[in-house]
Amino acid sequence: MIYLTKGDVMANNSKLFDGMVVFVDVAKLGSFTLAAESSGHSTSYISKEVNKLEARLGIRLLHRTTRSLSLTQEGELYFQLCQQLIEDAEQAENSISGNQGEPRGKLRISCPISYGLSNLSPVLSRFTEKHQKIQLELELNDRKVDLIADGFDVVIRASTQLEDSSLISRRVSQSEALVLASPRYLAKHGTPKHPYDLDRHKIISYSNLKQPNIWLFRDHHGETIQVHVESHVLTNNATLEIDLAVADQGIIRVPQFALKDEVETGKLVEIFCDWPKPPIGVYVVYPSRKHMSAKVRSFIDFVIAELGD
Repeated sequence: MIYLTKGDVMANNSKLFDGMVVFVDVAKLGSFTLAAESSGHSTSYISKEVNKLEARLGIRLLHRTTRSLSLTQEGELYFQLCQQLIEDAEQAENSISGNQGEPRGKLRISCPISYGLSNLSPVLSRFTEKHQKIQLELELNDRKVDLIADGFDVVIRASTQLEDSSLISRRVSQSEALVLASPRYLAKHGTPKHPYDLDRHKIISYSNLKQPNIWLFRDHHGETIQVHVESHVLTNNATLEIDLAVADQGIIRVPQFALKDEVETGKLVEIFCDWPKPPIGVYVVYPSRKHMSAKVRSFIDFVIAELGD
């Protein structure tokens, strides 16, 4: 058995946080130079601090080239954990100064464009009014972002099924995928009676799906049908899909939440009404952390309260 003296423990603890804040700044900003400008230190100081941290940990945290800088796999994990430690330290200081538990600081969120415009945007004013010390940074983007690597605090995702990961997800609501076309398109090209009939039609597909040219259906017996479609247009934006369908350019399949009043006003007509509609869940996704920051918790609670089923 090995015994550590009080002096040994204090010596180890005294170096525990060395270089951590510097490393987090570099990882967030993606540059030694920008981290130096942000902190008021020289670039050489920033580089030396990160080098010393890597030497102490015995791992490489960053891939460095003359043109780019990126996190290693170990660096991504360490960055995630260090961010939480720094936030915990900031909350500890806020507690001492009388601001215990008050949400504050920059909150970075990524959300699909159609859901952000149709659902999130109308209620955000209430969130910003309630939490005036949070600086909200909302990115509407239909690509699948990397929550950790891209530096987001919370990501909103819409999917038939989320991939397994180390992240935590909470379902906010559930929508349905509708197959639609304009009345004039159907009058000219005919209305498909079965999903297999889609191979004779102009299809507008969503490119961010894993297999945009394969549409899955479930029949009344619960059996899954794979339909291979030929994409006349392939796009990463649901709003553009809807606009093209309204302009008689083809058949689309989009989440119900992406629609405005196109069905109610007759601009678009639903196809396969008697077929089961695939459910699309809307989720808030955030890092798996033991202690969640007040700003993240406040936003998740707000979204579920305002937009939850």
